Amino acid sequence: MGPGIVILGVVLALALWAVSVYNGLVKLKIRGDNAWSDIDVQLKRRYDVIPNIVATVEGYAQHEKTTLQSVVEARARAMSAAGVAEKGQEENSLTDSLISLFAVVEKYPDLKANDGFLKLHTTLIEVEETIQAARRYYNAVVRDFNTMIQMFPASIIAGAFHFKLREFFQLNVPDVEREAPQVKLDLQN
Repeated sequence: MGPGIVILGVVLALALWAVSVYNGLVKLKIRGDNAWSDIDVQLKRRYDVIPNIVATVEGYAQHEKTTLQSVVEARARAMSAAGVAEKGQEENSLTDSLISLFAVVEKYPDLKANDGFLKLHTTLIEVEETIQAARRYYNAVVRDFNTMIQMFPASIIAGAFHFKLREFFQLNVPDVEREAPQVKLDLQN
């Protein structure tokens, strides 16, 4: 009876371990889904603010149609992107377009002082900061999930239940985006 109890104890311990690993994987998968949903909510807020900013700038900068059009097109592509990699690429493109738009805004002091524009700009900045925080959280959850499903012996349970690696929401062209900006000062005036 002694060896039977030991074998039963080992089987029970293995079963409890397998359930624990499985539940941990499910918990991380749900956290990842939730984190992605949080990113989607913030991106929706971003998409809602952008047309208002474009319309406001359009009133001041009629001859800047190409810049405004590029923002509208980038927004449309970002909204229709599917999957983490494509969404990340299109969001980076939209960010570049917004940078161009705000460079145009710098040419118009009246626009920069416009109360409606300032409120929209502040809202967009807040949304951008929230998106960055949501991206960091999502990527942290994905890191933990991907680490867990690749580590032995948890990888056995992950493989048995078909858990797949998740994509990170990452920079489109990391080498370019990580470069330090060039700052030139004209101190001879």
